[in-house]
Amino acid sequence: MSTPEQSPLGKTSAYICEYDASLLFPIDRQGKRDEIGVDGAALPFRGVDIWNAYELSWLNPKGKPVVALGEFFIPADSPRLIESKSFKLYLNSFNQSHFASLREVAETMTADLSNAAGAEVRVTLVPLGQMGHSADIFALPGENIDELDIETDQYQTDPTLLATLPGEPVHEVLNSHLLKSNCLVTGQPDWGSVVIDYHGPKLDRAALLKYLISFRQHNEFHEQCVERIFQDLRAHCGTEQLTVYARYVRRGGLDINPYRSNDPAFEADNRRLVRQ
Repeated sequence: MSTPEQSPLGKTSAYICEYDASLLFPIDRQGKRDEIGVDGAALPFRGVDIWNAYELSWLNPKGKPVVALGEFFIPADSPRLIESKSFKLYLNSFNQSHFASLREVAETMTADLSNAAGAEVRVTLVPLGQMGHSADIFALPGENIDELDIETDQYQTDPTLLATLPGEPVHEVLNSHLLKSNCLVTGQPDWGSVVIDYHGPKLDRAALLKYLISFRQHNEFHEQCVERIFQDLRAHCGTEQLTVYARYVRRGGLDINPYRSNDPAFEADNRRLVRQ
């Protein structure tokens, strides 16, 4: 089983500029899911990890560079996630490689990433010249809780910070831009914005904000943080129908956006925030 410590993270790496699928480093999801009580055979959510790539290029048959933006949709029920530095190294390996068409590149990436993740990965590549003004920037849905006047000194995850208020169950959508965690291996900061769309006992917003801030010194991959939030809200707040997703700021030309939900009508939205 591949472990994060065996990945290229935190190590000096040669930047290979010719296509090499072996650079991809998959990591089993189940190890971290065991920590939060998620049964891989009966996931309590469905969802997707959306990766956006902004540093993507290859050569056409005449040697002329092509630049594009990439979207990669990795299903949450795939047995493996892909470590981010290895993903970057893999994409860089296209830089000096010749491909007949954009379709050939997309098909190559689809095959490689699906093999690494253990499930079908959807790949969309768009040449930069075709983007025009279609790349929407949007604001997070729901009410922002960041202006609450709270006092806290807890910067390691603590689900006991969560609390609910008495009264009838509610449906509301809350968001925060104060999510920060650290890479599981290197400790480098990962900055994100999070949305919580839930049905159930009304969340104490001050308690929720303290809980989200408690990720500030927590070391875990993006996908794992979102799954932890999902599980903690269900276990400690009795939340019923729930969607949790985070939009993370890019690092190394990639941003990672995990979505988890038990809402049958849920669909992931890949519009970017201003900070992305």
